[in-house]
Amino acid sequence: MRASFPATARLHSPTEYAQSLKGQRVGRGALFVVTRSRGEDPHQTEGARLGLIVPKRFANRAVTRNTIKRILRETFRHKREGLPNAAYVFRLHSKVPLVSLTALKQLVRAEADTLFSKVRP
Repeated sequence: MRASFPATARLHSPTEYAQSLKGQRVGRGALFVVTRSRGEDPHQTEGARLGLIVPKRFANRAVTRNTIKRILRETFRHKREGLPNAAYVFRLHSKVPLVSLTALKQLVRAEADTLFSKVRP
């Protein structure tokens, strides 16, 4: 399977997000809380799906929010094949430290890798 990120691998509607947020908490890091849907997902086609919540109150600058989302999508794209079929939501829960974009990318990537490693079937 190619490591792509098609539209079917994303959460789109508020209902899909709500179902995943009510589900099981996979892990919590310094920046993110990861939850996944419980049981069968009626919108589930094939493979894991990703939703991102990056509010302005924790990442004021648009470039920061976009960088965070880009790194999370890229990490998910590479790890998707090894994840159980479920809908995963990454929610930013604390203020992003004022660091360079390079340092931010490294921080987000390290935390995403750690949180994805906690996912079990």
